Amino acid sequence: MTSMAPFNIAETEPARVCVGIATRGRPDQLAAMLDNLAGQTLPPQAIIVCCSGPEDVGAVAARGDVTVVYEQPGLARQRNGILRALPEGTDFVVFFDDDFYPDPRWIETVSRAFRAEPDLACITGHVLADGILGPGLTREAALACIAAHDPAADDWVIEGYSPYGCNMAFRCETIAGLRFDERLVLYGWLEDRDFGTRVAQRGGRLIKLGTATGVHLGVKGGRVSGRKLGYSQVMNPVYMHRKSTMTTAQLIRQIARNVASNLIKSARPEPYVDRRGRLVGNLIAALDLLRLRLTPERAASL
Repeated sequence: MTSMAPFNIAETEPARVCVGIATRGRPDQLAAMLDNLAGQTLPPQAIIVCCSGPEDVGAVAARGDVTVVYEQPGLARQRNGILRALPEGTDFVVFFDDDFYPDPRWIETVSRAFRAEPDLACITGHVLADGILGPGLTREAALACIAAHDPAADDWVIEGYSPYGCNMAFRCETIAGLRFDERLVLYGWLEDRDFGTRVAQRGGRLIKLGTATGVHLGVKGGRVSGRKLGYSQVMNPVYMHRKSTMTTAQLIRQIARNVASNLIKSARPEPYVDRRGRLVGNLIAALDLLRLRLTPERAASL
């Protein structure tokens, strides 16, 4: 972690920024997130929402500031739909989850960093609170957390930081021709790390920026079953290791941490996590690997 001076440049022409949001089955959550996004100090040139059907977006489809595109379900597939729909001339694409609440200066802060440092390919923001690690956070709690925090207090950068999918941005010219791996099905599980590693393999610079803050609500509705996710927790890292987007050390740590957590907590699981389902999924994936089956897409059929 390094401290650095603020990214100060003269904004002769605003950057052309597009926000992409992949969503499914949470139209009310999506609408609330978009209402909050309207408060950005640097409004995006375009907002693209990718979903699987009209029921996923509800009244959002009628908004004049949003373009809705449709793809088959799957986080990687839907993010690729967003990339295909980017307006010509977009400088930076920002991916937000439908339950991520960015600080009002998030886009402006990230845009300035990109403009000041031409070698930057990817920026991940600093998540002040992450509801995915617990029962989830309310909108009110997220907004209070953001309002109480001074981003200037986090004037630091972490180099080589793998992007975190709930709030990540890419310079479009550095990802030209790249797509998220659609074999990482459903919720994706590590699709952000896989994509970021491929950007880095091209020579792109990845950072985590402390002054780009926000809160991830971690809403539980719309997520995949424990068995499906558990399968991906084991199979996806092995698949990524085979394609050289995860090192052997990372592979061992990732699988050991997830399996151990599921095993230990299965006796008294949290009410908001299907630990036993995840553990079953872990075991099914292990059996497939023993049979020499490298099949991350099987998670969709469990």
